[in-house]
Amino acid sequence: MGVYSRTPLAFERGEGARLYTTDGDAYLDCMAGIAVNALGHANPILVAALKAQAEKLWHTSNIFTIPNQEKLAKALTDASFADEVFFTNSGTEAIECAIKTARKYHWAMGAPERIDIIGFDGSFHGRTLAAVNASGNASYLEGFGPPMPGFVHLPFGDMDALCAAVGPTTAAIILEPVQGEGGARSWPEADLTAIRKLCDETGTLLIYDEIQCGLGRTGKLFAYEWAADAAPDIMAIAKALGGGFPVGACLATAEAGRGMTVGSHGSTYGGNPLAMAVGEASVAELVKPELMAHVRELVGYFKQQLGGLTERYPDVVEEIRGKGLLIGLKLHTPNREFMQHAREQHLLIAGGGDNCVRLLPPLNLTLAEASEAIGKLEGACEAARAKVQSQARAPAA
Repeated sequence: MGVYSRTPLAFERGEGARLYTTDGDAYLDCMAGIAVNALGHANPILVAALKAQAEKLWHTSNIFTIPNQEKLAKALTDASFADEVFFTNSGTEAIECAIKTARKYHWAMGAPERIDIIGFDGSFHGRTLAAVNASGNASYLEGFGPPMPGFVHLPFGDMDALCAAVGPTTAAIILEPVQGEGGARSWPEADLTAIRKLCDETGTLLIYDEIQCGLGRTGKLFAYEWAADAAPDIMAIAKALGGGFPVGACLATAEAGRGMTVGSHGSTYGGNPLAMAVGEASVAELVKPELMAHVRELVGYFKQQLGGLTERYPDVVEEIRGKGLLIGLKLHTPNREFMQHAREQHLLIAGGGDNCVRLLPPLNLTLAEASEAIGKLEGACEAARAKVQSQARAPAA
């Protein structure tokens, strides 16, 4: 189906932060499959885990106990707020599970009227019908029938509107601590703490979507950890969880998950042995303190260098946004054009809302590669400036 606006680039192999086209050209990959390849391409640890499991067992279904599910679930709960985990194949499935978990909790508590999920503009929670209804982008709903009941959208960051919106039919608040597609907007840490308090006071569940910003991307394993007393009740993760292998998860406290009893939810492939083997190897790397220290070092370097880039090209770059290695550049020039300028420099970056581009490099990017990325971004800025100047000199039609 023609649902993607693809570039003509085609890659046949990757290694670390490099992708190689079918023609043999090398590109520095600072989008990492949209924050998926957090440990780089063809990471030998993940490759070894997949190969070892592939020679043993691929699939049994969740009718049977899958030992690696229990191992990975324990690794995730040990490292987070959660007590239990449901494994999925993708981030949007993890969001579906989160929404169902929140509503089923209130049903189990004798309040079936509490179905409303409050979200925010600019959010992106996936492409299934419930996920796009939870997201704050009306264009994703166009042509798919009327909006589903039970979803409320508020302006990003408007705490007064949020406090006023929470009521007797509210089931949960859902947000990305750092928005990805919405333009790399980061919730202030004080706001996350205040939202947690609001939820506690009103019996509302708090859902975090850390599909893109979680698992080390901000310099802590989860983005919510930067804020004091702001842990969620439910959280969706994916992307970096499998380092490129399709796997997601919905994490919850035992209290929030009390309605999810036998038969409430399920998945044929979710938590299959292949995904669990790769996920376990990935998480074992992502929780290492030395990797998080390296991420924070990279973040400091990028902040300094991108600040200088903004000063040199104020006609191209308006603002630096984001948190950690989820970096947004809000542009004056059209972001799609800028992405092309970057590709001409053999640098891969992602698009984003509000005329932003995103840098989402592997977490194990080297400082030398980070320096290379800055140089290529500068080349893209030069090209963007030259195009604007050329258009200004062109005679009117």
